[in-house]
Amino acid sequence: MKNGWVQACFVGCDRVAANGDTANKIGTSGVAILAKHYGIPVYVLGPTSTIDMSCPDGDHIPIEERDGEEIKTMWYEKPMALPEVKCYNPAFDVTDHDLIAGIVTEKGICRPPYTKSLKALFDDKK
Repeated sequence: MKNGWVQACFVGCDRVAANGDTANKIGTSGVAILAKHYGIPVYVLGPTSTIDMSCPDGDHIPIEERDGEEIKTMWYEKPMALPEVKCYNPAFDVTDHDLIAGIVTEKGICRPPYTKSLKALFDDKK
């Protein structure tokens, strides 16, 4: 990104809140923050079925938490931490709508303000 080799970032999503906040796999929010820093637009790709207009914002998106043992033992030949170590293992993170240049759906591209453009997807009788 710093070298100017990236002109845009495209990420998926598992859920979109009414204000445009999105939930996707861990690390998506970090990519969006870095892209914003370097002036690179981030576009979220997802079908309209991922948009939840009853969910006001990312603070209300339930985040799946996976078993902490997965981090310590599942992918390794030997445990990577002592048994008493507690692990927080969320499956998703939330990307704030102000980091997103557009949300691409099968009905078109929504742009800020998302409270209006996302709503219009469902008001349209296409």
